[in-house]
Amino acid sequence: MNGDDRPEWRKLLRRVARRVGGRVSAEDCLQSAYVRMSERRATTVVQDPAAYLTRAAINIAIDHSRQLLVHTEVEGELARLLAGSADPLQDEVLIARERLARVREGLNRLPAKTRLIFLSHRLEGKKYREIAEEHGISVSAVEKHVAKAMIFITKWAVDW
Repeated sequence: MNGDDRPEWRKLLRRVARRVGGRVSAEDCLQSAYVRMSERRATTVVQDPAAYLTRAAINIAIDHSRQLLVHTEVEGELARLLAGSADPLQDEVLIARERLARVREGLNRLPAKTRLIFLSHRLEGKKYREIAEEHGISVSAVEKHVAKAMIFITKWAVDW
């Protein structure tokens, strides 16, 4: 195969792409196969270059997939070993519970409407526009309620 044989190259490329299924770049595999065939031609006659290139490119793709799988498994195992247990320590759980109780207490100190608007936005994920329509107020008023709650809760948590 020479550089002027573009239609044949594209045909091989399509054939390899179908076989490797997009797991790796068919073109990269085919180019590596071409390099292998060129090296092999120095000592051996390749009877059917298209068949050789297709088979070699597929084998390269398989090898690449295996290496990727092994690498991924090794990385995963290493990450598990380095991370240790993902469970929080008992003191971390206690501290988190205390913080949550503190935030709840702070939320209970907010005016009812401000608390309701803040929780609608933060916990329920509602947009300001939705909240404004529900309460019959402007979007600007919703923004002010959310900001008021955020400032209060932030100061409340800092003072703790």
